[in-house]
Amino acid sequence: MTADTLNDGTVRTARRRAVVASTVGTSIEWYDFFLYGTAAALIFPKLFFPGSSPLAGVLYSFTTQFVGFAARPIGAAIFGHFGDRVGRKATLVTTLLLMGIATFLIGCLPGYASIGVAAPILLVVLRILQGIGVGGEWGGSVLLSMEWGVQTKRGLMASMPQLGVPIGLLLSTGVFKLMSPIAGPGFETWGWRVPFLLSIVLVGIGLYVRLRVLESPEFTQVRQANAIVRVPVWEAFRRYPREILCAAFVRMSEQAPFYLFITFVLTYGTSKLGLSRDSLLSDTMVAAAVGLISVPFFGWLSDRIGRKLTYGIGIVATAVYAFPYFGLLDTKVSALVLLGIVVSLIVHDIQYGPQAALIAESFDSHVRYSAAGIGYHLASVIAGGPAPLIATAILEGSGSGSTWISLYIIGCAVVSMAALLLLPRREPTR
Repeated sequence: MTADTLNDGTVRTARRRAVVASTVGTSIEWYDFFLYGTAAALIFPKLFFPGSSPLAGVLYSFTTQFVGFAARPIGAAIFGHFGDRVGRKATLVTTLLLMGIATFLIGCLPGYASIGVAAPILLVVLRILQGIGVGGEWGGSVLLSMEWGVQTKRGLMASMPQLGVPIGLLLSTGVFKLMSPIAGPGFETWGWRVPFLLSIVLVGIGLYVRLRVLESPEFTQVRQANAIVRVPVWEAFRRYPREILCAAFVRMSEQAPFYLFITFVLTYGTSKLGLSRDSLLSDTMVAAAVGLISVPFFGWLSDRIGRKLTYGIGIVATAVYAFPYFGLLDTKVSALVLLGIVVSLIVHDIQYGPQAALIAESFDSHVRYSAAGIGYHLASVIAGGPAPLIATAILEGSGSGSTWISLYIIGCAVVSMAALLLLPRREPTR
């Protein structure tokens, strides 16, 4: 059964299922991924690196987080290969299982006090599996949704799986915040594990939804035309090297600041400013809830005024906001801290809303899973992964507080603007 053989009502149902399956799946994947970031900032330094100084413990913890980012391009290449050869649907079932099982096992992992150095080693292994899973997830979920959509609404359709980020952030932060008073003094021993163990329940829900989805129409056409490429990853690099590199660097101003806004802020706020963990988690939840509106809005806006223009506005906004962000946090006034965190994610969403379509439309459908996924996740190595490490090192090594971190954000914006201008555009047929 293909899109061409379905009546209008069935196509609408298939399209709706594709959007729901993509969004639910990415929400679960990002829930799993963000749980680690929160725990890396609040729990893992003491649990897995107890003999280190507070600074060293945070750096070690963020390093294990970075390992997951480094694994994401590998996952994009592995699952991109199969996604461009076998199909989007089959790979998305596998990535969901991989991510969910790895997250569940992290919740079962003993600490350093129980099994010594094996604890952080196993943590790194499971983090790598998380990274591979989310690396393969993004390309398939975005393409499944976008390729079922009509040409004039691709920005909106591709932004729907991007909702997985605010939903996953909202769920992960919410569960952590909920467990804090429930577990009380036991939060650092067993309470933090509950959010990780709950992942297995969410995976069951995600599998049920995804198994009911039809394959995307564009991949079906590629298969019917016998246009499937033997080695999609190689073909992607051979035909689109500039597009892949630009896709990675265009994310610098989106991804690096994002992990400062949701992960590093917990370390900065609690250790540097003396703010409470619960208040910071609450502020992050409010910001994530706003993202449920802002992400699809900016995806929709890119259908109206263009992907590059919308994205460029987001880059400029990020650079302009770099100093005001820390200025608001440094006041330590609850309302202003909340404002700073909420606005930071809105600025992020101006880029994140149109980003999926901006990147995916740069590649032809027969290698799109591989090329778009690799380009998207290479940014994890140069942007998202190093950002909390760089910010922590800057904060401790500089006497100017957050000034150099703000300059780092501005530098990321400059790189992204250059990449955006160099990114070739293949505008969809209207």
